Amino acid sequence: MALAVLTVAGRTYRVGCDDGEEARLEELAAILDAKISQLRKNFGEIGDQRLQVMAALEFADEAADLRAKAETLERNLARAEAELQARARREGATEARLTAQVDAMAQRLERLLRELSSEDEESDALP
Repeated sequence: MALAVLTVAGRTYRVGCDDGEEARLEELAAILDAKISQLRKNFGEIGDQRLQVMAALEFADEAADLRAKAETLERNLARAEAELQARARREGATEARLTAQVDAMAQRLERLLRELSSEDEESDALP
């Protein structure tokens, strides 16, 4: 187990984490520290605990907004995938119909060629 040393709002914290996670935790702590510093500039010295709660609420609000956007994107993606599948089914049906029509036309042409060939043979056989 690794140990990350984090500084938030002027206080240092030692936090246990998985090996290799130290840099990520330090990055997150720096983001939290910056948020608290910004709140301190906006509201003055209203107490560390209050600033930390306000920062946490802002992050929670952002997370909720992002979650809602992700859910909307997932719904839109599911709709788009369903539409693509429906379009592929329609295209498949159209292709099958066209193939059947081409086959029918080819059979008709072959029949007409046979008929023409047999008429030519009959006319050649006449004296």
